[in-house]
Amino acid sequence: MIKKLSLLISIILFGSAFGQKDKEVLQKQNADLKKQISSLNATLNQTKQESKLSISYLNAVNQKLTLREKVYNNTQKEKRFIEDDIYKRQLEINKNNRELEVLRKNYAEILVKAYKTKGVQNKVTFILSSRNMGEALSRIEYLKRYSEYQDKKAAEISNKANEIKKNIALKKKSVSEKENLLLSQKKDLATIEIERKQKQDLLNEFKKNEAKLTAEIKQKQVQSKDLERQIRNIIAEEIRLAKAKEEAERKAEAERKRLADIAAKKEKERIEAENRKKLADAEAERKRAEAELKKANDLAAKKLEEEKKLAETNKAAERKAAAEKATREAAERAKLANDKVVAAKANEAAINKKNEDAKDEAEKKVMKSYGVGSTVGSNFADNKGRISFPVEKGSVTHRFGRQPHPIFKNIVEDNIGIKIAVAPGTKARCVFPGVVSSIQAINGSRTVVVKHGNYFTVYSNLATTLVKANQQVSAGTLIGEVGSDFDESITLDFQIWSGENPVDPLGWVSY
Repeated sequence: MIKKLSLLISIILFGSAFGQKDKEVLQKQNADLKKQISSLNATLNQTKQESKLSISYLNAVNQKLTLREKVYNNTQKEKRFIEDDIYKRQLEINKNNRELEVLRKNYAEILVKAYKTKGVQNKVTFILSSRNMGEALSRIEYLKRYSEYQDKKAAEISNKANEIKKNIALKKKSVSEKENLLLSQKKDLATIEIERKQKQDLLNEFKKNEAKLTAEIKQKQVQSKDLERQIRNIIAEEIRLAKAKEEAERKAEAERKRLADIAAKKEKERIEAENRKKLADAEAERKRAEAELKKANDLAAKKLEEEKKLAETNKAAERKAAAEKATREAAERAKLANDKVVAAKANEAAINKKNEDAKDEAEKKVMKSYGVGSTVGSNFADNKGRISFPVEKGSVTHRFGRQPHPIFKNIVEDNIGIKIAVAPGTKARCVFPGVVSSIQAINGSRTVVVKHGNYFTVYSNLATTLVKANQQVSAGTLIGEVGSDFDESITLDFQIWSGENPVDPLGWVSY
C-alpha cells in the first residue's frame, strides 16, 4: 500500500514540474499584458484633453479592459497551479512523516539491540572468543559493517527530517504566494469593475450625442466620397500619362532597336572581316596538320607491315631490329602529327569563339549605347504582405470594405482604405520606394499620392506634408504629420490602389 502511495505521489510531483513551467509562462504573459496596459494608459492620458467621443478612444478603453480580463484569467490559472502545489507538498509531507516514523522505529530497535550487547566490552569479548584469527577478522568486519549500518540509519532519519522541513517551508511559501495573489485578484476585480463602468459611461455618452455624431459621420462620409472621386481622378490621370509615356517609350525603344540592329550588324561585319584572315590561317594550319598526320599514319602502317614480313622470313636479327626501330620512329612521328592536328583544331575553335564573343560584346555595347532594354519595372506586387506599416505605432479603427459602424448599427461604412489611430505628433511614412505623383489639399487636410509602378499608396488626413511632387521616396521616408479627424482623434487614412482599384491594405502591409 505504501509503495503504491509513493508511486502516486512521485507521479504528482513529476507533473508539478510541468505545472511550475506553465505558471512561469502565465507570469511572463501577465508581465507583458501589464506593459501593454501601461502603454494604453499613457495613450489615453495623452488624449484626455481631446474629445472622448471617438472610436479610437473607445477602442483603447475596450482593448485595455480586454487586457485586464486576460490578466485576471491568467491569475486564476496561476492560483490553481499554486493550490495544486500546496496539495502536492502536503502529500509529500505526509509521506515523509510516515517514512520518518518507520525509520525512527527501526533505529530504536537497533539501539535496543546494541544496548543488550553491552557496548564496547562485549564487542571485545566477541572478538577475543573467536576460535582462530580468520574468525576474529570476520567478526571485526561484521562489527564494522554493523556500526556503519547504524550511522546510515541515523543519517536517513536526519535527511528525512530535513526534507520535511524543506517541504513545510515550500508549502508556507506557496500559501503566502496564494494569499498575495488573492489580494492582487481582489484589486484587479475592483479595477475591472471601474473600467467596465467607464466603458458603459462612454457608450451612454455616445448614445446621448447620437444625433450630432450621426450627422457628423454622414458629413464625413460625403467628404470621403468627394476625396475618393478626386483620388480616382488623380490616379486615372497618372495611369493615362503612364500609358502615353509607355507607348511613346515603346515606339522610341523600337526605333532605338532598329538603329542598334543596323549598327550592331556593321560592327559584327567589321569584326568578321578582321578575323577572316586569322580564321583562314587557322583552317590552313589544321589541314596541313591533318595531311601530315595521314602521311605519318601511312608510313607507320608501311613500316609495321615490313616488320611483320621480316619476322615471317626469319631474316637476320640486325635487320629485324632495324625494322622494329623504324616502326617505333614512324609511330612517334604519327603521334606528333596527331598532336599537331589536335592543337590546330583547338586553335581554330578558340579563334572562332573569340570571334563570336567579340561580336556578342559589340552587339551588347551598341544596344547599351542606344539605350535598348534599360527599363526597370516595379516589384511592389512581389512584396505583398511584407510592405512596411505607414506609421511607427497605431491601431486600426476602421477596416476596408463595407463595415457596420462600431457604435451606431444603423450606419454602414464603405471604406476604400483603413483608418489608423495614432498619438499626437505622429508622422506618416512611405511604405515602399516610389515617386510622389500628387499632393492635394482636400477638405481642409492634405493628401499625398505615391506611385509605385502600377500601384499607388495614398496618405490622407495630414496636417502638414514633408515631401514634394515628383520627389523620389524610399520606404520609411516621412510623408507628413497626421492631423485630427472630425471627432478630434488623430487618425491617418491610408489606401493602396492596384491601378484604378482600391485593395485592402491589411492584405499588403506587415501589421
